[in-house]
Amino acid sequence: MNHDSTIRRVLALILLTILAPLALGQDYLPECPPDRDPALWDLMNRAIDIMYENDPMGIGPLLGDESRNDQLGNNSASAIEQNTQRFAELLGELKSIDRSGFTDRDHLSADLLIYQWEQGQRLAQFKQWQMPVTSIGGPQVWLPQMGDSVPLITREHYADYLTRLKRVPIVVGDHIDNMRLGIAENRVPPRVVVEPAVDQAMAQANPDFREDPTQSPFYAPFNNLDHNDPLAIEAREIITNRIIPVYLELAVFLNNEYLPACRDTIGAAQGVDGIDSYSALITSHTTLPQYDANAVHQIGLDEVKRIKSEMMDVIEQTDWAGNNTFWASADAKFQAFTEYLRTDPRFYYTNPDDLLNGYKVMCKDIDPELITLFGHLPRLPYGVRPLPGLTAESAPTAYYYPGSLSSARAGYFVANLTKLDQRPTYEMMALTLHEAVPGHHFQIAIAQEIENQHPIRKTMGFTGFVEGWALYAEKLGLEMGDEENGLYSDPYSNFGRLNFEMWRAMRLVVDTGMHAKGWTRDQGVQFMQNNSALSLHNIEAEIDRYIGWPGQATGYKMGEIEIIKLRRSIEDQLGDDFDLRAFHDELLADGALPLPVLVQKINRWADTQRHE
Repeated sequence: MNHDSTIRRVLALILLTILAPLALGQDYLPECPPDRDPALWDLMNRAIDIMYENDPMGIGPLLGDESRNDQLGNNSASAIEQNTQRFAELLGELKSIDRSGFTDRDHLSADLLIYQWEQGQRLAQFKQWQMPVTSIGGPQVWLPQMGDSVPLITREHYADYLTRLKRVPIVVGDHIDNMRLGIAENRVPPRVVVEPAVDQAMAQANPDFREDPTQSPFYAPFNNLDHNDPLAIEAREIITNRIIPVYLELAVFLNNEYLPACRDTIGAAQGVDGIDSYSALITSHTTLPQYDANAVHQIGLDEVKRIKSEMMDVIEQTDWAGNNTFWASADAKFQAFTEYLRTDPRFYYTNPDDLLNGYKVMCKDIDPELITLFGHLPRLPYGVRPLPGLTAESAPTAYYYPGSLSSARAGYFVANLTKLDQRPTYEMMALTLHEAVPGHHFQIAIAQEIENQHPIRKTMGFTGFVEGWALYAEKLGLEMGDEENGLYSDPYSNFGRLNFEMWRAMRLVVDTGMHAKGWTRDQGVQFMQNNSALSLHNIEAEIDRYIGWPGQATGYKMGEIEIIKLRRSIEDQLGDDFDLRAFHDELLADGALPLPVLVQKINRWADTQRHE
């Protein structure tokens, strides 16, 4: 460890500790409503306060509190292990609470907390925090973007953000220390997912920023102030003297010390924690413990076969098919068609602004159709904006960044506007439905608006539900509008929808293939090329994402399958009395749930509908 940099971080931590308030008030913790159990409510208050310490940027807006707007949380190994122990104690206390007076809401909250905390304890043994850096995650990715995620309205907000800038070297230093612990325990990620992070870290240590700190993304919020403002002057000094040096330290560490220690293998089962860690991650992301890697792999193969057949039918509806009628085999025809989609200029914008505006137009087309499928629409607005250039080159096609009503911050569908020849127009509608409405923004915004609910419930984001819903939302485009195939009236756009569904089905095959069955990276790339029209750049970016985030990619298709299965079951149960708007409203009414809990909840609702 570099002795000078360690002293620098320790001194910074001591100074910030001295400057911090001696005690933070807890006025932000909600009072127990009269119809809720006081013991359970108190436990949830203590739990979310621990979470607030750990993630002030994420939890503060949910609590409507700004008392920790100057903090970034403690990412040190000791703090992480202490929090694991604290939640183990809370879990034991929760299991011992007398439930005899619980309402249905209390039972649901307790069951969800037990589920989540038990999963957390299971995952804790694998110490994922020792591998915090990949091409899509780590302090080189999320910290430079924090100016987009904090309130910046009052002068106090800017002062708080300035204090957060002072804490950046501490956070980066903690991550470096954690990675060194990982090296010592042989717990390191595949080299291929860390290599891009070196350039990402160097981007924050850009020598141009030393000459002109206003170019740094960390300075962006201060462009709203006069450059001679004392806050802006101090921000430039912090960027020059603290932030640039620590990111240079991170880049040097990653390149000289971490990369040589990273492993050449790519599978989670090939890491120090073996197949057990991957099995735990699959269960965590899908929330479906009945499926192991082999079962998920086979489901993926079956879905790929089904979707491929539907894709061939849609190809016949295109103008391309009319001009290309003779092929030696269906596979040859499919490959020729997908090559046409990858290369013909008609499917690609040449100006980033045109691509961004295209997404905005699609949002406007979707918005008025939502009322046909939902009775309850979210109050929180959303927008569309570009993915920051610092991560765009190696990032997937899009993300969703949640907003907050209490912090007056809209949600955002964030689109990747780089490599325009890899961003086909025929995929845009499905992507917009997934990331914006009725996908991520719609579901997450409604969860934030649940009334008389403890805010800890708003922190629950089970991948199988959240991503399963967003993939299901893509298919809802078929049920919007008056045209045949709804918003996918153009056969190329409908093929794009199927291509996106194929993408998620292939994830089941490729993720389990690489992490549990010994597949190579090239095998994964080839499988996705053979079965979709995805561009090579997107395929490679996705493959590297799966390598660096084991199991997460399985949550999408497994979740969608469960939601579709549930809808069909309720349609059969209720027959002519089935109300799709009411079904969707009930599906989203309690926020994200583990899928088995969701099934039980919706079946109880269907029983009520039948009796009524």
